[in-house]
Amino acid sequence: MENRLLYSLYEKRLVSELAPERLPKHVGVILDGNRRWAREGGNATAYGHRKGADKITEFLQWAEELGIKIVTLWMLSTDNLDRDEAELRPLLKIIAEAARRLADDGRWNLKFVGDLSLLPDDIREELEDCLVSTKDRGPGSLDVNIAVGYGGRHEITDAVRALLRAYSQKGLSIDEVADVLTVDDITDHLYTAGVPDPDLVIRTSGEQRLSGFLLWQSVHSEFYFTEAYWPDFRRVDFLRALRDFGQRERRLGK
Repeated sequence: MENRLLYSLYEKRLVSELAPERLPKHVGVILDGNRRWAREGGNATAYGHRKGADKITEFLQWAEELGIKIVTLWMLSTDNLDRDEAELRPLLKIIAEAARRLADDGRWNLKFVGDLSLLPDDIREELEDCLVSTKDRGPGSLDVNIAVGYGGRHEITDAVRALLRAYSQKGLSIDEVADVLTVDDITDHLYTAGVPDPDLVIRTSGEQRLSGFLLWQSVHSEFYFTEAYWPDFRRVDFLRALRDFGQRERRLGK
């Protein structure tokens, strides 16, 4: 009881230290550590993935309560697709179930960022159906981007391919494209086209690298790394990340 009281008081103190005008509008999260969390507890890998999926709704509630406008969650990388089928198939099913829960929740706008063509047909169809069920939600809802089949290099390659095809349809040669190509052209063909770049990127599990997450978009982002595995990530951990973000001087490349 005493520990819960102290935790609650500490949480309230952290909230009081947050200046609304210095909160990030877009938070990206690398949901890392599910497998290690499970193994250290003597459990199967799938159990860790499932507990990690269960954490998502709780995290989105925290974000919404604090006024965050956009959240991007990296749930499955292109590298993950090379995992053993015995682990990959249950993970894909867990991701599809998590997406369905978010869609059925009724509170959030969902968007998938990644190459869904890399996924098995049944999983891809389930995710696409989730999109259909959320497309008419109001603009005031929290926007939730789910990165599945996502890799930063893969995204940039896809963007350049799409851009070249678009210019080709206009009758431009490669040399002519090279003369007019701009940074904005590539940005407009990313999976996240139309979505503001993340202000803050959080990675759980103690790893201090991006591993290809939003490579193009995170050029001016602030990064926050926490030792907590994703299933153990608490509201105080999130509040600490936001407090740290609010204390930084953001130069945005200037």
